[in-house]
Amino acid sequence: MEEDDNKYVRFDWAAKRMLRDKANFGVLEGLVTVLLGEPIHIVEILESESNQDYILGKYNRVDIKAKNSKDEIIIVEIQQARELYYLERILYGVAKAITEHISLGQKYNQVKKVYSINILYFDLGQGADYLYHGQNKFVGVHTGDTLKINTRDRDFIRMKPVEEVFPEYYIIRVNEFNKVATTPLEEWLDYLKTGHIKEDTQAPGLEEAREKLQYLRMSKEERQAYDWHIDEVMVNNDMVDTAKMEGRAEGRAEGRAEGRAEGRAEGIIEGRLEATKENARKMKSHGLPTNTIVEITGLTAEEVEAL
Repeated sequence: MEEDDNKYVRFDWAAKRMLRDKANFGVLEGLVTVLLGEPIHIVEILESESNQDYILGKYNRVDIKAKNSKDEIIIVEIQQARELYYLERILYGVAKAITEHISLGQKYNQVKKVYSINILYFDLGQGADYLYHGQNKFVGVHTGDTLKINTRDRDFIRMKPVEEVFPEYYIIRVNEFNKVATTPLEEWLDYLKTGHIKEDTQAPGLEEAREKLQYLRMSKEERQAYDWHIDEVMVNNDMVDTAKMEGRAEGRAEGRAEGRAEGRAEGIIEGRLEATKENARKMKSHGLPTNTIVEITGLTAEEVEAL
């Protein structure tokens, strides 16, 4: 029973459902504070149509309106879905976050700084680290120096330096974290990967997570939905791995690079959708209402009724 008492909900599930509640903002604030290295206060969760623009991506993106230590408004975007073209997804998400949160007719100086935090539970690229950070720079083609924008022009027009304007990107490669957690950042990585939170944690946000994200604090229906989510994650991962192997095998057999790419892409999409539908069937067999199944899986009511 002690193990169940210390069982915490996975972050990917919490971000979709529980952390959108204002009472639980402290958890998200802690993660962003650790990454950005300054206290962050969440003002609100920004719901936009882009949070729900396709079935398998529903609720996999969280846009946050927050204030930094200078009391400046910033937009923080957290993405965590597995995607075939993930770098393009990051770029698209940042562009959406910028354009959706500036009103028509406003001057460009109202554009908010965006931090894109990408929590990956899958392999992306090659690298030795579990955390990568990047931002735009303008480098001289011939001189190699970095362009610095003048902060004042004619003593009355203030121009922001590049680092205050352009988005910053954080890529957290959860699967690559294999250390004993000793710093707040490492404690957060440990939770993201294993769901473990130290009893004496001092990491921002994790004490709130210990109190509010306990598995046993959820209702029976919530626990059942969470268990189905974990099953779906495992099935999806298996489907993706299978699709990769089949795609590679097909590509080798045909001797074409496009054969590998098409095999992987089609297998991933079909496998994930079929896994979602299979979980929906199980939910129906247990008597869950259609609207609850729709909320959990992202399928439409018509698709659920047709199962």
